Amino acid sequence: MLDREGFRPNVGIILLNGQNEVWWGKRVREHSWQFPQGGIKHGETPEQAMFRELEEEIGLRAEHVKIIGRTRDWLRYEVPDHFIKREVRGHYRGQKQIWFLLRMVGRDCDVNLRGTAHPEFDAWRWHDYWVPLDVVIEFKREVYQQALQELSRFLARPAHGQRRAELAGQPAQKPNPNALPPTAGVPESK
Repeated sequence: MLDREGFRPNVGIILLNGQNEVWWGKRVREHSWQFPQGGIKHGETPEQAMFRELEEEIGLRAEHVKIIGRTRDWLRYEVPDHFIKREVRGHYRGQKQIWFLLRMVGRDCDVNLRGTAHPEFDAWRWHDYWVPLDVVIEFKREVYQQALQELSRFLARPAHGQRRAELAGQPAQKPNPNALPPTAGVPESK
């Protein structure tokens, strides 16, 4: 299913743990790392596709995660011709993606990379939010940067002056007991 410009609708998933580290998967038999992603099937909403892909690619179900946010609009990347099958060249240009930011409420042991006959990943780890994009295939890097940047607004921020004090080697201020939790104001979704 392609749009008029030749882009396939797709979802991308940035999964956070309690320390705001992201789930980072190593592609099967490759030396590249990426976030889970996949196509939106005809009749599916982006959210339905996200939950399906989450289970297919890393074995997590809706009860293992909480939606924190999503990108406002589609983010697009073009796929170089040498990665495109000959029969779709001239029609297919790349992917357009809605990115979801999720919080893991399950346990690490709930992740299952072998849930399908054709796994996408053969290893995974938690990584700092700003993952090194040099290990992402080149044509996806800009979209990854855009998604991480846009969704970073949903991350918990240190209390005013706390990060500056930590960087200067001074003791951090005590957290503000009146501060909103990281997911406050974000509607719950299943």
